[in-house]
Amino acid sequence: MPTDPRLAGPALHLADSLWQDAAIKFGNTAGAVLGFLGVLLAVFFAAGRATGRFSRPLAVALMLGPAAVLLLTGLVVPLLRTVYLSFYDADSAKFVGGKNYGWAATSSPIHDVLLNTLLWLVVAPIAATGLGLLLALLVDRMRGQAVYKSLVFMPMAVSLVAASIIFKLVYESRGSGQNQVGLLSQLAVAVGWDDPPNWILSQPLNNFLLMGVMVWVQTGFAMVVLSAAIKAIPDEITEAARLDGASGVRLFLHVTVPMIRTTLVVVLTTIMIITLKAFDIVRTMTGGNFGTQVLANEMYSQSFEQYNIGRGSALAVILFLAVAPLVVYNIALLRKERATR
Repeated sequence: MPTDPRLAGPALHLADSLWQDAAIKFGNTAGAVLGFLGVLLAVFFAAGRATGRFSRPLAVALMLGPAAVLLLTGLVVPLLRTVYLSFYDADSAKFVGGKNYGWAATSSPIHDVLLNTLLWLVVAPIAATGLGLLLALLVDRMRGQAVYKSLVFMPMAVSLVAASIIFKLVYESRGSGQNQVGLLSQLAVAVGWDDPPNWILSQPLNNFLLMGVMVWVQTGFAMVVLSAAIKAIPDEITEAARLDGASGVRLFLHVTVPMIRTTLVVVLTTIMIITLKAFDIVRTMTGGNFGTQVLANEMYSQSFEQYNIGRGSALAVILFLAVAPLVVYNIALLRKERATR
């Protein structure tokens, strides 16, 4: 079929424009990378040529300087800016003091969001850590354990957005009499449930289904770390406990768990930190609707959908204050463990 010559010209022009745009972006990226490498080369060359009493301070400054600049520009300055904006109105034009925090403390919808976030904080980390510990105990007794560990750990390589899309298809539900394409709905039909519900709309079940995505992703992380901790338990301790008559559940509760307690707490708190910042799952699967809103997604909604920068910043500060103690506790626990070695 011949091509309309009137359409060929604009199509070629569009293709040329796209190629030119791509070439410009590639050139800019390549230039930035080469420039960065050139600066690094010059800095390291200068550090290597330095002599005398200034050589060590200069080397330390050159090593820590880039990291300090990135830390300031990527974390400290945005944090201070967010705190500053949280005391202003929606347009960041008028100082309103603690009004945004008062709104967060007294607003009934925000109370629901906080309670839902707390539910996530309790259920998802405990489920992921418990399941990871169980799998670590079981897989370590199997032949070819590396294969099974790789399969369980594989979801960690999947982004939370991709995992959410996968589970959105798993939870897909169609009306009665239609062929079900969602795995969960198909299983429900197989056991005699002719008209399964729309899982994503069913409250409060939908919250637990969304938490299942987080558990699926984080279980592999918990399993690998806890498996390494269990293997690090000295054989002498296990053998001595067996000679004293400990076995099975008793050996697990009185020997294994106390010996891996620090690792267990670190894994639990790490998953709690990730769960507190959960945004991708809720955003991808429900958008925060149907009673599934959490703090991180509400922060985004206030800032970029309702265009209320003040409230969004206040929620961001609240989220930071919730995460910070867990991070500090994790660091303190790891330092204590290193000090006792």
